[in-house]
Amino acid sequence: MMFSAAALALLVTTALALVRATLGPTIFDRLQAVNTLGTCAMLLLAVLGFLGGRPEFLDLALVYGLLNVIGMVAVLKFFRHGGLGEAGE
Repeated sequence: MMFSAAALALLVTTALALVRATLGPTIFDRLQAVNTLGTCAMLLLAVLGFLGGRPEFLDLALVYGLLNVIGMVAVLKFFRHGGLGEAGE
């Protein structure tokens, strides 16, 4: 019952983040909403894994979370500096 409530709360949070991602006034608000979507997807994957009796989904959720962080750092660096780095650096 508790995992079902957590899954429902994550789905509501995902819906609110989708609204923010489409209606955000600046690019940084939209990127924050996309980061929130990635975090909610990671948590939802872990919760659904436990609901289905497959706790090894937690490993997949952790990998997804790490990729989410690395991807967000790369996107923010691209928007700030206009590129991801020069070949000589």
